[in-house]
Amino acid sequence: MSPEYANRIVLVGTQHPGNIGSAARAMKTMGLSNLVLVAPKRYPDPEAVALAAGAGDILERAQVVSSVQEALAGCTYVIGTSSRERAVTLPEFSPRQAAELLVAKSSHSPVALLFGPERTGLENEELQLCHGRVFIPCNPEYASLNLAAAVQVLSYEIRLQRLERAQSPQFPGGKEQ
Repeated sequence: MSPEYANRIVLVGTQHPGNIGSAARAMKTMGLSNLVLVAPKRYPDPEAVALAAGAGDILERAQVVSSVQEALAGCTYVIGTSSRERAVTLPEFSPRQAAELLVAKSSHSPVALLFGPERTGLENEELQLCHGRVFIPCNPEYASLNLAAAVQVLSYEIRLQRLERAQSPQFPGGKEQ
């Protein structure tokens, strides 16, 4: 399965168009290109294009949908991001564990990584659509990570997993998954 199809990055209710462009840039640097935007507040927007800095093709191909359910259509495995404790009980993963699961499962069917709005993160109802939750360990005294930075961290971990699989004798052919 192609990497573009298998690993979907979904941004829900993004408030700042610059974060959309910066997330596209983060994705492209790590070899990801399947961006889905759920009800962004301002998009398309020149600020998104400016901050994409060479990743305009990711923005051009981005799907814009009205609901999380629509964004996740066809995905068989979804991991949501959240830095806050929630009422939803889900398996919790480190960024590395989440990437390992997503890359392994993407060899068979589409998977997604779900990011919430900048101010509030994912709602409990959105997390209930997920199979697990990933938390990027931050300084507990200042755990405010920019959306695009979070996309970069998790895209990097996915990239590492793909490279590891490509070099592993367990996965013949030496191709990225």
